[in-house]
Amino acid sequence: MHWTIYLSGEIHTDWRDQIRAGAEARDLPVTFVSPVTDHPASDAAGDVLGKPDNGFWRDHQSSKVNGIRTKSLIENCDIAIIRFGDQYKQWNAAFDAGYCAALGRPYITLHGEDIVHPLKEVDASAMAWAQSPEQVVDVLEYVTIKA
Repeated sequence: MHWTIYLSGEIHTDWRDQIRAGAEARDLPVTFVSPVTDHPASDAAGDVLGKPDNGFWRDHQSSKVNGIRTKSLIENCDIAIIRFGDQYKQWNAAFDAGYCAALGRPYITLHGEDIVHPLKEVDASAMAWAQSPEQVVDVLEYVTIKA
């Protein structure tokens, strides 16, 4: 079986690249998909429909356009990896985790121990909590190769 893995969350570090490289090195039967990770491009996703004068409506419009991709990719993935960094509040990542939980889509959270408490509900629905990209690759190897 070939697995589709959705990589959600924090965009300021290279965690996605580390997971991709680890999976490639182990020759895992996976394809990775993700939201648009170019922050300015994501913020401007709705501008093709006309740029509103008000920041709220620009964000609203862009989030809906981005939502087309996010919703489709989450609904069609086999597993989601949801990364929470320590610099920013990633409300979008928490929303993705909730959407996965509502769909019954398995997800793995990836974050440090220092934010366990604020993420307790998110982690409670996760199938695993990893603290490093290498641990994520270990889990992916187990579930894709041993399956």
